[in-house]
Amino acid sequence: MRDEEILIGSLMENSWLTLEQLAAACTVEPTWLLRHIEEGLFPHAESVAGVWCFSSPSLRRARRMRQLERDFDAVPELAALVADLMEELDELRARVGSAGAG
Repeated sequence: MRDEEILIGSLMENSWLTLEQLAAACTVEPTWLLRHIEEGLFPHAESVAGVWCFSSPSLRRARRMRQLERDFDAVPELAALVADLMEELDELRARVGSAGAG
């Protein structure tokens, strides 16, 4: 199992990462995340009392976007679009898997 899967798997749905924790987990600077938040590319990011909070899907999304931007020199908007599509594929696969199990 890859380190990424272990970190994502151990992050509970009711647990949250701070901006700094998410940045460290994705090996990006906090300013990278803030710029993407300001551009509306993290729709599920929440600010609670001025502190940004991120869930496990946000961690997965940030890692995907960073990888797309780095590996393919994608602009942030394109990386976000591809991340959206990948999230939809994950959801559809989970539905198909649960329908097949029943």
